[in-house]
Amino acid sequence: LLADRARALLEGMAALAEDGHFDPASFQGCLQIAANPLQRDLLLPRLLARLRREAPQATLRVTPSDVPTADMLRDAQCQLAISPRLPDAGDIVHRRLFEDRYAVFFDPACRDAPADLAQWSQAEHVTVTHGPQRPLAVDSWLAAHGYARRVAVEVTDFSGVRAFVQGTSRLATLPSLLRVGALAGLAHADLPFATDPMPIYALWHQRHQADPMHRWLRAALEAVAAEAMPA
Repeated sequence: LLADRARALLEGMAALAEDGHFDPASFQGCLQIAANPLQRDLLLPRLLARLRREAPQATLRVTPSDVPTADMLRDAQCQLAISPRLPDAGDIVHRRLFEDRYAVFFDPACRDAPADLAQWSQAEHVTVTHGPQRPLAVDSWLAAHGYARRVAVEVTDFSGVRAFVQGTSRLATLPSLLRVGALAGLAHADLPFATDPMPIYALWHQRHQADPMHRWLRAALEAVAAEAMPA
């Protein structure tokens, strides 16, 4: 299904280039995309590979999306942002690229997956805090549902998690797609409780909605998102 979606998007890209009079092969500009590490590492190397084939003179500039603001897109700090968080602004357009869920990561040489909420709660945890007053969405969800956990360490990005989990009995509750990125090699399992899914969106300013180049870029990003989803 994902492969069919990717093929359909590629055909759409070709049609846009023809009907909208945009020729990717002759484009020489810089494409600026804001993304945080999970989305950056999962999608943008694939996007760059596609650019090398379809728009070989284009360059790609990647900046952090943090919590994207409407002004980031209004002021052309980037042409697209990728994030699970949507600005509350009527002039920002979004489209869902894919959906993820939280999983629990652990070192299988040191422990098994927690069998229930009690085991999960009693374990030491590693978590990620992107900045002051900016916990992960799962932490906000846990607090709202009355769950607590024993946090042993907070780090500022996903790349810092592995060193505090590997060789220990600690757990990390993080987006499951990190299993093909920063946390590859650790074991992962479903959480012993239900959480809301985490949709990931592409965001852009409405002034780009009908622009042929921007439509082509959005279609390219959707295509690589479909290709990047693990089976």
